[in-house]
Amino acid sequence: MENRPLEYDYTVAKLFMYNAIFVGVAGMLAGVVLAWQMAFPQFNYILGMDLAEYTNFGRLRAIHTDSVIYGFVLSAVWSAWYYIGQRVLKVSMAESKFLMFIGKAHFWIYMAASVVIVIGLQLGITSSKEYSEFEWPIDLGIVVVWVLWGISIFGLIGIRREKTLYISIWYFIATFLAVAMLHIFNNAEMPTFIISGGIGNWYHSVSMYAGTNDALVQWWFGHNAVAFVLTTPIVAMSYYFLPKESGQAVYSYKMSLLGFWGLMFVYIWAGGHHLLFSTVPDWMQTMGSVFSVVLILPSWGSAINMMLTMKGEWQQVAASPLIKFMVMATTFYMFSTLEGPIQAIKSVNALAHFTDWIIGHVHDGALGWVGFMVIGALFHMAPRMFKREIYSKSLMNTQFWIQTLGVILYFTSMWIAGITQGMMWRAYDEFGNLAYSFIDSVVALHPYYIIRAVGGTLYLIGMFMFAYNMYKTMTSSRVVEENELQNATPMGA
Repeated sequence: MENRPLEYDYTVAKLFMYNAIFVGVAGMLAGVVLAWQMAFPQFNYILGMDLAEYTNFGRLRAIHTDSVIYGFVLSAVWSAWYYIGQRVLKVSMAESKFLMFIGKAHFWIYMAASVVIVIGLQLGITSSKEYSEFEWPIDLGIVVVWVLWGISIFGLIGIRREKTLYISIWYFIATFLAVAMLHIFNNAEMPTFIISGGIGNWYHSVSMYAGTNDALVQWWFGHNAVAFVLTTPIVAMSYYFLPKESGQAVYSYKMSLLGFWGLMFVYIWAGGHHLLFSTVPDWMQTMGSVFSVVLILPSWGSAINMMLTMKGEWQQVAASPLIKFMVMATTFYMFSTLEGPIQAIKSVNALAHFTDWIIGHVHDGALGWVGFMVIGALFHMAPRMFKREIYSKSLMNTQFWIQTLGVILYFTSMWIAGITQGMMWRAYDEFGNLAYSFIDSVVALHPYYIIRAVGGTLYLIGMFMFAYNMYKTMTSSRVVEENELQNATPMGA
């Protein structure tokens, strides 16, 4: 009886998976609309002049970024947590009615907050802080959601049977603690009605910081939203799912720990590179640049560890479309974490800042690294959650190549556009006057904006293929048992 396999309860993991798939398609659809709006401004009026207020770039941009980061990615992270946490800690959610209640409350309160956020952003209600646009009532709701996740993490750890905490758990804990700190400090704000004696909108607020201090705190948060929402939990997923899918033990557990502590100490201080050539003290700008360059070491340490996990088994990349997603994701991780530090060097940043090269960097990381790893993770979990085999591996393979082409078109077009912008903006004629007007640079970029929109559309087509494949997997593919699926252990035990 004691050796009988645990029956894991994936109720909450499934709920977050459903949301990740739906919001992933919706958020990237908004992004594609934005890309076509940049190429052809008339797309701002796709629903007509009367509704242009709700379809213009300014409204959709926040909806796109927040839905992809906090909808698609965060839902996938939480789905992975409720899946990985049980399996590596050797405990089932079903063993604790309290933790099951917490998990369901976590999902449904998050969903309620998400609906309010989308409505608010669509109406133009925003604090104007990038990646942190929400007003104070929503910020309080986010605290509740985050605390519930923390209870789930430490609750499962508290009743675990496996005493060793696998490296993925370390990364999930780091995500929880860091984002909690970042959210509280960056969103310290005062409701306007308190300041003005009841005059004004009850939901509006004013930041507790002003001027340069506000910018510093905002980009300390903004860059670390990338660090602790789009990096650490995705690394946690890669350290679990790539070994499980390939049947290979993690190449070096010590390297994974060194990478972890390196990321924790270095990443948190790199945000200053967003404020180069500003009123921020020069020493702080330099610190942001230095820490950004040093960040290559722990980032590549983790990525190389993932790659070496496939040592001797590279034939699996050709054979398995799922492993293709994960290995390509790791490749984009290496690429993006080299490109970012290069852009943070002051001499390079003087050319790159405010250009589309930055947009290209963001998206080769978001679409290539984060998107591909999330897709791979969800494809791995679905057969085990629903006890059905993947509906179509050929469709998965086709999706991979379409989306890879989409990412390449996206970031290469934005590289060329960005460097073109930078060179045109600082070109002078023989009299010392600017050689080009701003509109000249806009005209020069038009072909690249079209290519970017085509690349984004290809990625979106892949997302529709992904959603269809997942739906058919959940509902109509062949039923399988857990022991029919490859079931390696990431620790090689």
